[in-house]
Amino acid sequence: MELSVSLRDGLALKIAERPTGNEYPTARLQKGLLLLDAGRDLAQEGVGFGVPILKRGGLTIFPGGMQLAERRDGPSRVITATFQMNLVERLAGTDGRSPTSGSFYAVRDLLAALHRRLPALRGFLTATSNAVRRRRGWVTTFEETDTRATLAVTYGIDGDGALIRVAVDMTGLAEKDITEVVVMNELGARHFDLYLDSEGARLRGREIGTWNEVSAASASFASTVSRVAFSVRQVEGAKLYRGREIVGSRLAWSGFGYSLRPARESFAFEVRIERAS
Repeated sequence: MELSVSLRDGLALKIAERPTGNEYPTARLQKGLLLLDAGRDLAQEGVGFGVPILKRGGLTIFPGGMQLAERRDGPSRVITATFQMNLVERLAGTDGRSPTSGSFYAVRDLLAALHRRLPALRGFLTATSNAVRRRRGWVTTFEETDTRATLAVTYGIDGDGALIRVAVDMTGLAEKDITEVVVMNELGARHFDLYLDSEGARLRGREIGTWNEVSAASASFASTVSRVAFSVRQVEGAKLYRGREIVGSRLAWSGFGYSLRPARESFAFEVRIERAS
């Protein structure tokens, strides 16, 4: 099933039960709501709006499928996506040789955590990672594992689509040893190159950083070419992060992630979409 919602000013949203194909390794991941401008998909490597990612210690679990349902609520459309959390990231070698050791992936996950938490090390860690990948011929893949959880995410789209209300049902996650839930809202980095927030920050390109906590009450990513922007606000009980990465044909995303503990049973936030005049 694929659903689409026409917005104003030539914009539209779409969501499909099967992962949408593109040239990036994340093509295997299940996407959320994607934004289109005059029919052109603006997601690139990004997973779209309202996509859950689970962490179990150092292990990160991604969605590999979903079931869709839709209903009307007055002038609003309500879409429910039930995500199957069943993919883990692995490396595959072009020569047929791939790392299989559990300790290798434990170290890799530790370095990824350092990348997020220590900005001063990001340049060094990224350069080292890219060099090792090239030398070994490794590429990112996603392998299916047992479904660790299913999460229902509801998108309420107002009449003209300017506002998306997202609600994530996290019931039972704490009992599954999940330590963190991250709800991603990201589109293509080559489209969305400008970060703005209510504290007056205006950052472009590399200035944005790859994973920095947002302190402002509200924040936006904007495209300086198409003049489209999407915005989010702080939500009590969650930490809001921003990020933007472009690495060759491997990474090209800009967006926000809400990080929260799975002790709560639900989480809700809003995404606003607009075209600058």
